[in-house]
Amino acid sequence: MKYTIILPAIIAFAISALLCPVVIPFLQKLKFGQFIRDEGPAAHQKKSGTPTMGGIIFIISVILTSLLYMKDYPSIIPVAFATLGFGIIGFMDDYIKVVKKRNLGLTEIQKLAGQIVVTGIFLYYLMNFTDVGTKLLIPFTGGFENGTYLELPGRLFIIFMFIVFLGTTNGTNFTDGLDGLLASVTVLVAVFLTVVSIGVNSGLSPITAAVAGSLLGFLLFNVYPARVFMGDTGSLALGGFVAASASMMNMQLFILIFGLIYLVEVLSVIIQVAYFKKTGGKRFFKMAPIHHHFELSGWPETKVVAVFSIVTAILCLIGFMAL
Repeated sequence: MKYTIILPAIIAFAISALLCPVVIPFLQKLKFGQFIRDEGPAAHQKKSGTPTMGGIIFIISVILTSLLYMKDYPSIIPVAFATLGFGIIGFMDDYIKVVKKRNLGLTEIQKLAGQIVVTGIFLYYLMNFTDVGTKLLIPFTGGFENGTYLELPGRLFIIFMFIVFLGTTNGTNFTDGLDGLLASVTVLVAVFLTVVSIGVNSGLSPITAAVAGSLLGFLLFNVYPARVFMGDTGSLALGGFVAASASMMNMQLFILIFGLIYLVEVLSVIIQVAYFKKTGGKRFFKMAPIHHHFELSGWPETKVVAVFSIVTAILCLIGFMAL
């Protein structure tokens, strides 16, 4: 029996589920309500005022659970750091938006600087205090033992890792736009990473299982109609978790498979902006990120979340095939 899967998931689920009824009223009392942009879907205006910054709930759950296992599983430390570090950046962004009433939150330069700092510290730890190295496992080449690895020179590896972290965190950030969408997609990713971690004995399973459990607890209050939103606090934290966990197992390239939804969300925004500028105001999608395109095409929120989750489940299965 793999208790390093079961217990962290149960503990994190319990903490998250118990914190939600306590934290949500507290966020309401502090008037930490979500600001809904006018350019967003009209149906979302009714969500204005729903408590946001709820990501602190599952971040607390994950960190508290991880602390129980860090002594025996030190590889948890850099993943926990990346999760918390990006969560703090998101918290600052949310705080400025909600409390300081600056709709754009942190400036792009401020947010980028914070992401670079957190990624840089993670990289320093990875390259100096672990045996992970600078190699990348190439999917569909035979797996961890018999597969082909791409060895990147130091500087190129550093550049590549910044792209991985910034791309993944922006992807999770854009995916967080419908009730329960990012949490539903990422709980499947966390389960995938947990199974892989157990299979290769990476020592990451306590924190990956904790993320899965904490998100399940959070989803009790985040599914449609959501009583709380995770905000950038949660979406950036989850991006940091995914990028760090994959990196600790040399699986950065696999994010393109199991995390394809994140990538598609980012690409939809890039395509929309580029097409808008090139055509002088025309739109490629009805609205970007792409989940809003489907929503404006007549899909209920719940259907978009269900389909994106099903696609992610299939992508995770493909990820297993690629090992």
